Amino acid sequence: MSTTRSPQGSTVNALPFQVPSSRWSDERAQGLKAAELLLYRSNLLGSDLTVTNFGGGNTSAKLQEQDPLSGESATVLWVKGSGGDIGSMKLDGFSTLYLDKLLRLEKLYRGVEHEDEMVGFLPHCTFNLNPRAASIDTPLHAYLPFAHIDHVHPDAIIALAASSGGEAATREIWGGAIGWLPWKRPGFDLGLRLRDYVANNPGLRGVMLAGHGIICWGDSSKACYENTIDLIAGAAKYLNQRLVKHPAFGGVKVSAQPADDRARIAAQLMPRLRGLMSAKQFKVGHFSDDAEALEFVGSAKFEELARVGTSCPDHFLRTKIAPLTLDPARLDDAEYLAKAVSAYRDQYAAYYQRCAGPKDPPMRDANPVVVLVPGVGRITFAADKTTARLAGEFYGNAINVMRGAEAIGRYIGLDEQEAFNIEYWALEEAKLQRMPKPKPLVGKIALVTGAAGGIGAASARRLLADGACVMLTDRDLDALTRVGTALSQQYGQDLVRTSLCDVTQEDQVQAAFDACAREFGGLDILVSNAGLASSAPIEETTIALWRKNYDVLAEGYFLTARAAFPLMKQQRGGSIVFIGSKNALAATPNASAYASAKAASIHLARCLALEGAEHGIRVNAVNPDAVIRGSRIWDGEWRKERAGAYGIDPGDELEEFYRKRSMLKQNVLPEDIAEAVWYFASSISLKSTGNILNVDAGNAQAFTR
Repeated sequence: MSTTRSPQGSTVNALPFQVPSSRWSDERAQGLKAAELLLYRSNLLGSDLTVTNFGGGNTSAKLQEQDPLSGESATVLWVKGSGGDIGSMKLDGFSTLYLDKLLRLEKLYRGVEHEDEMVGFLPHCTFNLNPRAASIDTPLHAYLPFAHIDHVHPDAIIALAASSGGEAATREIWGGAIGWLPWKRPGFDLGLRLRDYVANNPGLRGVMLAGHGIICWGDSSKACYENTIDLIAGAAKYLNQRLVKHPAFGGVKVSAQPADDRARIAAQLMPRLRGLMSAKQFKVGHFSDDAEALEFVGSAKFEELARVGTSCPDHFLRTKIAPLTLDPARLDDAEYLAKAVSAYRDQYAAYYQRCAGPKDPPMRDANPVVVLVPGVGRITFAADKTTARLAGEFYGNAINVMRGAEAIGRYIGLDEQEAFNIEYWALEEAKLQRMPKPKPLVGKIALVTGAAGGIGAASARRLLADGACVMLTDRDLDALTRVGTALSQQYGQDLVRTSLCDVTQEDQVQAAFDACAREFGGLDILVSNAGLASSAPIEETTIALWRKNYDVLAEGYFLTARAAFPLMKQQRGGSIVFIGSKNALAATPNASAYASAKAASIHLARCLALEGAEHGIRVNAVNPDAVIRGSRIWDGEWRKERAGAYGIDPGDELEEFYRKRSMLKQNVLPEDIAEAVWYFASSISLKSTGNILNVDAGNAQAFTR
């Protein structure tokens, strides 16, 4: 939720590989059934980032189950299903397949050129009608004779698997206990090769699979887990010893800029890049200036290694074949940035043309996923924030792999054709097609002022519910933190950020918009909602009270809109929604400062609609009336003042008064205003600008015509 980033100094040092240790608890494991032990092992492995990364790795166990048709005992392979994450999966994340049927599939296998057709046979092996699709790694687990198997690819292991010195290092670390198989794409051929290799080399603890990890085993879930942990620890210790003697990536060429400068550059650069990449699909950005990124982008071998690309398929599928690298001296040159992104797209299209066959899927988005800037860090873009963050983390893993691989030899990336075959694999395409349709606002970025109040929080909640990323701003830190925490828990930490902001303070407004650009990559939706209310007869309205209303309700809206315009221009459009008031259109007694300031904000919205139209920026207003529930404005003197103006009790009688006063005899709630905000923020209203939408349960005085 917080916008605070871990500050890094201008100098970074090589990071050692973390050495994992066993976290197995006999007490926790006691009493668990066989399948539950498999899940426990899987969750332990997947929740430890020294072992595997999100969505990576797979685990299995061959268990005895009762066949639902015959009632007889059958050996069933429980193996992590396609697309799951072993760190967070539940039992329903495993595919279950009859082992004997899987083994008989070998008779149907017609060779590597027919790998894809074998996947179509896997559903025929399903046990107990389990709907979880089996992954392409299923044959690796099925054809090995061991009861419990782990296949993981932590950085320390991949560093060995992706280095010219990896095979020799494997022998040096473990003697003959770990085998070595050259690169082979996952599938039936690799499963059969692995089976035969293990049969011809008895006594192995595991096998290193060049390019994509290690597969190892044990007689029980605990033994398998501890074997996996011990192997990773051995690789990490070995590499750490070598890194002491070898400067990472050839040493430093470009020093990291100070943290504040990196943050400023990212906030300026990300909206420009996002605007260049979002013509067909909106993207969300993620910025990382962690030590791994700064060390790599500032190194002597940075450009050379970046061109090689990633090696492990898990990394590659998240990050594309190679990143876009930018010259830090030319980041303010719009023409340079446009040409750099265009050149990347051209290179990607050429890669597709070189490698694609007649049956391959059409070319996907050619824009870069990873953007690297010496002295600044790593920026990643994707269709949603979580995917962008994960892409950054996976490239961080790739950097660690390069560091370790270079310490023992030469880093080896994936062959171009092999990389293409994985990226456009029919199985990956099928996985993409199985993904649910994204929510309407996925990829959109919103900023809401006064987000800790009733209308602001409801508006943020409505946008988040449809998949938008939201920057919450408010001047009340405690209330902002409470709302931010609640929304993060409900919608996920990736989608929610907070920034303390008093909309009357120009520097705080700009800082909030800069934070939004840095955290998400730009801005598509602004909800100007921060407000206050006051009531006093004209002769009792002081200059201070008058100015306070205009500072918040007129100048505050001006400052936020002014900060939004340049970001939205870079994104080639956006939607600004002003939260006005019935009082902006309908005169009311004893509230001249409030009502006239609201009227000023409504007219400002109309003026901005004229200015924004040529840039695709729509500006509309929502006019609530008497939104009492959940409103902090009504918690103060405003409630007493308005009740006094109408000569009624400020308690429950006031809400009932407003309900009866409305034409529809309805209470107006924050959620009602949020629906109107959503309407103007969404594509449904793409042809609406300069409009006013009253959400007041009906008030003839406020009719706009």
